[in-house]
Amino acid sequence: MTDSVTIGQAIDSLLHDGSPVRFSAYDGSVAGPPDAKIELHLKNERGLSYIMTAPGDLGMARAYVMGDLELRGVHPGDPYEAMALLVNHLKFRRPSVSEALRLVRGLGIDKLRPPPVPPQEHLPRWRRAFEGLRHSMNRDAEVIKHHYDVSNRFYEMVLGPSMTYTCALFETPEATLEEAQAAKYDLICRKLNLQPGQRLLDVGCGWGGMVRHAAREYGVKALGVTLSLEQAQWAKEAIDREGLGDLAEVRHLDYREVMETGFDAVSSIGLTEHIGVRNYPSYFTFLREKLRPGGRLLNHSITRPHNRPTETGAFIDRYVFPDGELIGSGTIVAAAQDAGLEVQHTENIREHYAMTLAGWCRNLEANWDECVAEVGEGTARVWGIYMAGSRIGFERDEIELHHVLATRNDERGASGFPLRPDWIA
Repeated sequence: MTDSVTIGQAIDSLLHDGSPVRFSAYDGSVAGPPDAKIELHLKNERGLSYIMTAPGDLGMARAYVMGDLELRGVHPGDPYEAMALLVNHLKFRRPSVSEALRLVRGLGIDKLRPPPVPPQEHLPRWRRAFEGLRHSMNRDAEVIKHHYDVSNRFYEMVLGPSMTYTCALFETPEATLEEAQAAKYDLICRKLNLQPGQRLLDVGCGWGGMVRHAAREYGVKALGVTLSLEQAQWAKEAIDREGLGDLAEVRHLDYREVMETGFDAVSSIGLTEHIGVRNYPSYFTFLREKLRPGGRLLNHSITRPHNRPTETGAFIDRYVFPDGELIGSGTIVAAAQDAGLEVQHTENIREHYAMTLAGWCRNLEANWDECVAEVGEGTARVWGIYMAGSRIGFERDEIELHHVLATRNDERGASGFPLRPDWIA
């Protein structure tokens, strides 16, 4: 190998045979098959520096978010096809130490100077030094603001009219995203056995979809709480538009600050991912104490197919869900049981989340220009690769979505749970 190395030569030397992706770079070099449907194009030296100074998904993500790395052949709003090829078929071999040093020298030692990180990256300077602050009220408020206070208009374009940012339930493959979101809320209401006049607490309520559905369709007096100010403001306006003010309320509040008790039901839809596994005991104990004896809890959350502690990955942690943690449903069930709840039913609907994400990506692609105008191209790119990548994760059973339904039994152990609920097949 000569002292000077083209980018194409460096990539080609690390590729296993049979790459389905073509690589090209600003220096004119290429690697991979010329007839590939997907091409990765490195536009400039800054992109190379991102990749060399943060190997793996983080460096690639930084270059892509900044526009220094292009995915040619797919729309940035829905790069699913390209990411599926990369995840399922692209294989690099690990170079030896001496080979890695030769490649670095050949590409240029100066490329090891890290460029400034993209503005979309969230990693407070104090974070690694103060891990004990993780999931404090102040820090939770900060990371929720990072993800959910992007722009209500942006979410309207991506999520659609339901403004629901959790897994939908497709009763048929032909169901629309809106129909599937309504079906999800209705299933949860039936699992909770909601009846007119009852009281529901929805923790981490988002834009109030569950609160409004339960109030409108079941006559329940529903309270929702969210750490996102923009979500709370949007939800309050939606409640007023639908004339539900006498039944539905959404507060900008940490769920731990809810003072009321004696609820007939508690729903937690997409909150558990944010609270931290070590906080499960206090979380489930708190929710149990909010229920009256005989009340029900429905916990809807993304899970792993195992119960081993696993890092979320640098891209997700810094760009999408800072401080997010996932674990298997077994850990959730155990924590609920240890808190004094009787677990009555669990259900995995992971394939529905892959379908949900496909719908969100279609919306992002269809509204791409307006989304970019609203939040900037870098943020729109983050959402495209995050949602397409998550879709692949659900399809490959790398992540799952579980409902865990539990009851707070009375002092005699009675749960009031039916022998065969109508929603059990």
